[in-house]
Parts: sequence; C-alpha cells; structure tokens
Amino acid sequence: MIITAIKQQERLKGRYSIYIDDKYAFSLSADALLDAKIAAGLAVSEPQLKAYKELSADDKAYSLALAYVVRRMRSEGELKDYFRRKGYEEALSEVLLARLSRLGLVDDAKFAEAWVRNRRLLKPVSKRRLLQELRQKHIASEIVEQVLKDAEADEVTVLKELIARKRKQLKYQDNLKLMQYLARQGFGYDDIKSALIDEE
Repeated sequence: MIITAIKQQERLKGRYSIYIDDKYAFSLSADALLDAKIAAGLAVSEPQLKAYKELSADDKAYSLALAYVVRRMRSEGELKDYFRRKGYEEALSEVLLARLSRLGLVDDAKFAEAWVRNRRLLKPVSKRRLLQELRQKHIASEIVEQVLKDAEADEVTVLKELIARKRKQLKYQDNLKLMQYLARQGFGYDDIKSALIDEE
C-alpha cells in the first residue's frame, strides 16, 4: 500500500485527508501529520495503517477538546464529563487532559477565580450560590474554599449592591419580599438583616 495523496480538507482547513492507493484512508491535523512524518509515496504496511487510524482518532479527539476549551474556560471535571459523553477511553481522556494542562488551558484554581469574578461582574451573586455552582463544575473543595475566602470581603458589598438595585422596583419596597428574594439568592439571614439595617 502506498500513500498516493495528501489533500487539505475543504471544511476543516487545519486537517488533511490521506489517501492510500487513491482511496481515502484517514485524516490528521497539520501538527500530527508533521509529527508522523507522512508523505506522498510512502509505503504503508497493514499494522502501520492501523496505527495511523488510531492516531487519526486520537488527533480528532484532541482537536475537539481544544475547540471545547477555547470557547470558554472549562474545569477538569467538565472536561472529564465531556470525554465520557464522547465515549473516550480513560487512557485517552488522561492524555488529552495532560496535553491541555501543559498548554495552560485546564487549571481548576484559575477557572474558579475567573468563574467567581465573572459571575459577580454580571450580577450580584451570593457566596452560597457560587459554592453550589463551583461544586457542580467538580472543583475540589480546597480550591473552592480558597477562592471564596478571597472573595469573602465582596459578600457584603455584593448584597448591598443587589438591595440598591432591587429597591428601584416597586415590589421590593416591601422588606419581607426583598428578604425572601435575597434568601432565595443564597444570602444568609443575618447578612440580609444587617445590610437592611445599614440601608436605613
């Protein structure tokens, strides 16, 4: 068997289709193609073809994982869930995670810090709500504790900002309704009470 052609794909510009004996055999990214030292005219044995096809599947998995983390920062737990949904073997998942970590694209501490910062920029959110969200993202307890400890000083400020914003609405002129709303947002009763006293 001979590699007769290597053609850039129309739809995925960074991938190349490899043809053996004038028939499509597999595809690789530009980096994987260079690493594998594949060129037109190269003779390929059956075991080599099998290895190239496995390389192609792993390379495609890496490209998909890369696209997934580039869209928005992901936690390691989210990536593991994604790999499970894709049906990847445990060994491949570990290799992909290691590659993405080396590139600095997977870091749970940075993810948690960014999550808290972004959530609080978009809308005042309680520490309890953030804790819940970070747990859903499978962030380790010690990272969550550290990140929320760093954000602790903001809790009172966040609560006061939210109260000021909600007071502009007619239905939240009533203290009871406002307190119920704030409790549903995850703020503690004592914090709510003291923030409302400070407001007077």
